[in-house]
Amino acid sequence: MANVTVIGAQWGDEGKGKIVDWLASRADAVVRFQGGHNAGHTLVIGNTTYKLSLLPSGIVSGTLSMIGNGVVLDPWALRDEVAKLEGQGVEINADNLAIADNCSLILPMHRDLDGLRETAAGKGKIGTTGRGIGPAYEDKVGRRALRVCDLAHLDDLDPQLDRLCAHHDALRAGFDQPPVDREALLAELRDVADFVLRFAQPVWKRLKKVRKAGAKILFEGAQGVLLDVDHGTYPFVTSSNTVSGTAASGSGLGPNSTGFVLGIVKAYTTRVGSGPFPTELSDDVGQRLGERGHEFGTVTGRQRRVGWFDAVLVRQTCAVSGVTGIALTKIDVLDGLETVKICTGYRLNSNVYDYLPSHSAEQAAVEPIYEDMEGWSESTAGARSYADLPANAIKYIQRVQELIECPVALVSTSPERDDTILMRDPFVD
Repeated sequence: MANVTVIGAQWGDEGKGKIVDWLASRADAVVRFQGGHNAGHTLVIGNTTYKLSLLPSGIVSGTLSMIGNGVVLDPWALRDEVAKLEGQGVEINADNLAIADNCSLILPMHRDLDGLRETAAGKGKIGTTGRGIGPAYEDKVGRRALRVCDLAHLDDLDPQLDRLCAHHDALRAGFDQPPVDREALLAELRDVADFVLRFAQPVWKRLKKVRKAGAKILFEGAQGVLLDVDHGTYPFVTSSNTVSGTAASGSGLGPNSTGFVLGIVKAYTTRVGSGPFPTELSDDVGQRLGERGHEFGTVTGRQRRVGWFDAVLVRQTCAVSGVTGIALTKIDVLDGLETVKICTGYRLNSNVYDYLPSHSAEQAAVEPIYEDMEGWSESTAGARSYADLPANAIKYIQRVQELIECPVALVSTSPERDDTILMRDPFVD
């Protein structure tokens, strides 16, 4: 049996929640390995909709769920999310949820700084969620972060707080803000410490034990490869590496354990926030796709930008993440279109590119080269076998495979867990 690593192969919001939930019901453990509560996953099970931001998607199905060391953790957001899910009947305890004790914490000062920077940037803002993710990662790399394990030693934090506040107080002064209120911060940490510590443990050790027992492990990524701090549309990116290789460092299990890499891809393209988007549509077709796809961010509620499928970008993300196969989601949103388009290349200053250049000005200037395909009038919604799909939908899927140079392993035809066509089983690859 293979382990499986799930990543978003576009700009996030590809439908990872449903796919991870579907896979989690067949896995023995699920681990989040990067990002924070800026990542939103929506699960629809029966008549109930669950909205997750920080917790691994497996928690809803009762699968052992772990938050790895690569995640930055907002302890108050965690407490609120657990309470909300428990209110929906989901049981969460130390037996089915583990949090890496070496996770860095997102603190109120991180949220403050995130908002202050975005406001001051004006037209130069990069479209963060304002939840403190970037500043928390900065403090982690700067070796001044507080971590989950520090919650058990709150009376001994003075040297760490000296270093942390020296940095933040200087930044806050530049925004005409008062220094960090250390006593208020400690009071907030004391209020939440016991709640978080009940789940805290060396996740790497738990994972090693699980793997040794022959269990199937599902590594769950957040956001998408095009938001990767190295490989994405910089600077309009997140503050962590979202590629599959991060599953190893962000969980502590090692690169020989991550198994089948499943890239989640929409049958069209969406993006939230600022940044280049070569195939973006501002016409009636774009509005139709957005409305039919319910394209609003799970975390922010912001309307997503919508465009045609960009095979250039997905081929690139599959390459840098070593994707074994893709899960193609929301094919049903394309139902009823007379023509569907796929971007196969870019034009820039009379040159043709088969990749997205790294410079932000060039990324913003490229013009898509489209290939037109005949659409289909029949419905794909709810299809559970390849034979149930219209002929032109099958041709579309086959063409996508050819252009991105990666096979389709799964096709999702609705938000429902079971409306999934399995073409290649990641767990038995």
